[in-house]
Parts: sequence; C-alpha cells; structure tokens
Amino acid sequence: MSQSLVGIILGSQSDLEVMQGAAEQLEEFGVPFELIIASAHRNPARVHAWAGSAAAEGKKVIIAAAGKAAHLAGVVAASTPLPVIAVPMRTSDLGGLDSLLSMVQMPTGVPVATVAINGAKNAAILATQILGAGDESWRKVIENYKEKLAE
Repeated sequence: MSQSLVGIILGSQSDLEVMQGAAEQLEEFGVPFELIIASAHRNPARVHAWAGSAAAEGKKVIIAAAGKAAHLAGVVAASTPLPVIAVPMRTSDLGGLDSLLSMVQMPTGVPVATVAINGAKNAAILATQILGAGDESWRKVIENYKEKLAE
C-alpha cells in the first residue's frame, strides 16, 4: 500500500460504522489513508504518539471522530502541526450536540475544522480539498467530483 496521506482516528469502535463513510469516500478518490482506534481518555499515550509521528510518516491531514466529551480532535491537534478535521458523533445523551460543542470550542492556538454531526463523508471530501491546495492531482479529483455532483 502507498504511503497514507490521511490519518483517521476514532475514539471508539462504536464510531466505525459511521466513519466507514469517510474511508469509502477516500477510497473512491484514491486517497491512501490509515485508520486507527484510540481514545483520548483511555489511550492518551497512544493518541499522542500516533498524532506526534503523523507528519514524519507523510500524512498531510488527520480526521478525528469522537462522541460525548469528544476531546480526541483537540488532543490530536495539540500533538501535530497537521490540519485536523473533527467529526462529532451522534450520541444517545444529547444527539451529538455535546460532541459538536466540544469540538468547535477549541482554545486559540489549537484549531480544529469541524464538520456536521456524523459528517464522515464531508470530512473525507474536506481532507481531499486540503490535499488539493498543494497538489493539483488531488484538486482535479475534487473538481471531477463536484462536476458529477452538478449533473
């Protein structure tokens, strides 16, 4: 497999069903990615190590999905210079509003781009757009995708 350009990190195995949408969208675009499951609360050392080495391993963008307290995207963003896209997961408690608010209220210096609750596909599209900002081949993938959407 070619070098992963996008890292997808999930806070819980229960997020996998929704986040398959991001994986499938990246596969459709031909974007190589890596997917891991590691909780900011239960596996903080693993999260820090993975995020801290992501840039050196060639990743360009990270997608972080979590629910409830949803600190994963912020922890990842604090551990890497790469752009981080947060996907708030729908929850049984507050329908995902808890996740969304945890992700968009990041302190200055630790920005996290946030898509809609369960917005896995949009996260993959945004990640590919970010890749396209520095690589015309990925920009062309997005241009083709948007042309098909308009049809």
